[in-house]
Amino acid sequence: MLWDASSLQGYAIEATDGDIGTVSDLLFEDIGWVVRWLVVDTGHWLTGRKVLLPLSVLGQPDRALRSFPVKLTRQQVKDGPDVDTAQPVSRQDEAKISHYYRWTPYPVGSDVPLSNTMAIPFVEPLFLSPMGPAVESEPDVPGDPHLRSIAAVTGYHIHATDGEIGHVESFLVDDADWSIRYLVVDTRNWWPGEKILVSPRSVTEIDWADESIHVDVHCQKIKDGPRYDPAVMPDGAYDEKFLVHYGIKRIKP
Repeated sequence: MLWDASSLQGYAIEATDGDIGTVSDLLFEDIGWVVRWLVVDTGHWLTGRKVLLPLSVLGQPDRALRSFPVKLTRQQVKDGPDVDTAQPVSRQDEAKISHYYRWTPYPVGSDVPLSNTMAIPFVEPLFLSPMGPAVESEPDVPGDPHLRSIAAVTGYHIHATDGEIGHVESFLVDDADWSIRYLVVDTRNWWPGEKILVSPRSVTEIDWADESIHVDVHCQKIKDGPRYDPAVMPDGAYDEKFLVHYGIKRIKP
């Protein structure tokens, strides 16, 4: 099932034994284009603390209740390693959390280079073994350059090969594997009244300094593509039309 990532902000996070906070953000990596971490604001429960939860513990969100179940207890979350979510998350930070939750966020061979493909990334299953202490901290290093905040990237300008077409409004995420299926683009200054979808596999460059994303598609190709209705989530039939139109190959597991 596809979800508008921005709509998940504010969802209540439900542990197996009670509430632990609300969704603050999602962190994704821009090689395989998959959500890796859920950022949770713990509110008054753990005052002033935000925690990162790995992909492996996420359940399926409930639209009716605006809640997001996770396969953890409150104590497991409380005992997890501290990470300053106001700073870029480094691989050392990820290693601490991954070790604690017994999860491998970057399995060998999982990285997918930017190319004209749509991948279904490998997702490690939840390990049910007892959780252990966090690994010792390593020297500080710059944040992982491929790990990005969905909230921060929302608003980035999208550039086709022959001009700017709009800005990122949201991301459509598949809750089966938490891969980013589409970027939703608001084209108000280029094509008034239309919103379009762009495959992350069309992305050739992300310029963090300029807050822009470049895709290897020209403007007319986009205008001739399948129409996107924001009121209706894309289904299998839409996906096939989209893939055929843009010449994107689906990589099967």
